[in-house]
Amino acid sequence: MMYTISKNLKLTSIILMLIGFIGLTYGFLAAPSNYEEAQKMYPEYGNSTNEVVKVSDISNDKVYNVQHDENHKEHLLHKLQNRPWAALYVAALFFFFISLGTIAFYAIQRASQSGWSPVLYRVMEGITAYLLPGGIVVFVILLLSCLHFNHLFIWMDADVVAEDKIIRDKIGYLNIPFFLARALFFIFGWALYRYFSRKFSLAQDKANDIVNHKRNFKISAAFLVFYIVTESIMSWDWIMSIDPHWFSTLFGWYVFASMFVTAISVIALITIYLKSEGYLDFVNDSHIHDLAKFMFGISIFWTYLWFSQFMLIWYSNIPEEVTYFMTRIEDYSLPFWGMIVLNFLFPLLVIMNSDYKRMNLIVSTVGIVIVIGHYIDIFNMIMPSAVGDKWFIGIPEIGGFMFFLGLFIYVVFHELQKAPLLAKGDPFVDESKSFHY
Repeated sequence: MMYTISKNLKLTSIILMLIGFIGLTYGFLAAPSNYEEAQKMYPEYGNSTNEVVKVSDISNDKVYNVQHDENHKEHLLHKLQNRPWAALYVAALFFFFISLGTIAFYAIQRASQSGWSPVLYRVMEGITAYLLPGGIVVFVILLLSCLHFNHLFIWMDADVVAEDKIIRDKIGYLNIPFFLARALFFIFGWALYRYFSRKFSLAQDKANDIVNHKRNFKISAAFLVFYIVTESIMSWDWIMSIDPHWFSTLFGWYVFASMFVTAISVIALITIYLKSEGYLDFVNDSHIHDLAKFMFGISIFWTYLWFSQFMLIWYSNIPEEVTYFMTRIEDYSLPFWGMIVLNFLFPLLVIMNSDYKRMNLIVSTVGIVIVIGHYIDIFNMIMPSAVGDKWFIGIPEIGGFMFFLGLFIYVVFHELQKAPLLAKGDPFVDESKSFHY
């Protein structure tokens, strides 16, 4: 059966993009262009010293105070100017991660010769269609950062590097040409696998043998090796380097778990939506049950990684490491602790029951909560270092989320139209259609 996107869904995606664009535009226009405007937004910072001082009249303390004052002004201005950029970056990265997590889940199913999941292949392939346009958007934001349109990555500022020994010691890795080259390489590699896997999948529907299926198996197995390495490095580059003084050896796995469970939740949400529209009649409640099991299990896995990272750093109490969490606990207490409720406690308590995993309404509710919770997770990773305590989930943040949600819906559901929703040529499709847990 071929899927046709409804006029209402298409219109909804366009409206979301339009409203989101307006919200983002407002965020950029409202950002201060100089310190005076920043001070009006935060008058509690008071007036800074603006007096002209003769060099011959000042002491070392006075020189330091004046310099400190100027640095403070610049720091405050940059944080406020970063807010719309950070809102844009968080949303762009979040929806790109959904596609990136989906392609990992898809490759695992292909490489493992899974018998339950072939009826969901087309849904996964539809979601991964966002990989290339989403990757291009993220790359453009990174490029603009390298061109100093914003101050998201402080290691890109030559003046900061000159005065910071820790960052200076990392310059062999954290430099703009190498940074952009890595980003291009990652996006190209991920998109290349998606292109060939989709090509072989469609070709298999028309073939009289399983040659294309075998090709998909081989490239999927190879891709998973490539993916696990590049995903880890990507998380260091695109997220962890925003705070270049801090590092965690668990961070790559932590980011992976976040994007993986979000991707599986979105697969479940789109599958349930298509079934409600009269499609995917070959998908039964056992398939939904298995997706819910993954949502439950990876939520536990994410929590384990979060706690391991938090506990080890908190217990060791090394200043340059524990500062990362102190900032989030003190300035971001609501989103920091709130995401634990959304990403762990809620899925744990609601879908622990096996019967609930078969109920579309409950699985959909949990899926939506997980998606929101992991958006907040990405928000917590980026915002504290990008904007400090000058954060708020307001118009720019909501606008960014709505814009990329609309774009995501538009790309994914248009891709679903391009091929039958059942991968009928897959050798395991009959097993998948009759799957019962």
